[in-house]
Amino acid sequence: MTPSAAETAPRRGRPAAASRDEVLKLATRRYLRGERVDVQAIAAELGLGRTTIYRWFGSRAGLIGDVLVSVTEPLLAEARAGARGKGGAKLLDTFHRFNRSLVDAPALRRFVEQERDAAVRIITSGAGNVQPRNVAMITEVIEGEVGAGTYDPPVEPATLGYAIVRLAEAFLFNETATAMRDSVDRLRDVEAALLGVDASR
Repeated sequence: MTPSAAETAPRRGRPAAASRDEVLKLATRRYLRGERVDVQAIAAELGLGRTTIYRWFGSRAGLIGDVLVSVTEPLLAEARAGARGKGGAKLLDTFHRFNRSLVDAPALRRFVEQERDAAVRIITSGAGNVQPRNVAMITEVIEGEVGAGTYDPPVEPATLGYAIVRLAEAFLFNETATAMRDSVDRLRDVEAALLGVDASR
């Protein structure tokens, strides 16, 4: 039997719904271009309902938090790979390189400039997804040197990692975007003291 025209015609209607990863990728592209991470615009572009995005990420802040984590992790990996020395000196160099890469990131500076209150809240909230992930990443770096036998931390690595992250938040994100750069060297000196490292080396 020959199929009818109705049976062979291409199906019309709404395309298949996008995935959580596609939402994150689009939000990340908008962020890196300096555009506002607009949930309604993202939902419309991907053919999703806003409620679906909120179900996946909890809120706009949760979505932005995941974006920030996704673009921050490679910066720390790069800083760690390029750091010199060993033990505490390597940790200090890693964290200093990482902090510099943060303040030199154009998208982050724009975000802090354009949405200062929201940016500080998203980055520094212990109830969000950015600070806990940053603490976990920094702690992992510290544990790497401890595990190698090259560093004896003054307190347990998790506590030290938390302190390092909170210091960076205080020095970098409680400032204007311009002052962030001026704070990096002062932050290095305090991190050196916390790590028990001679900052002049």
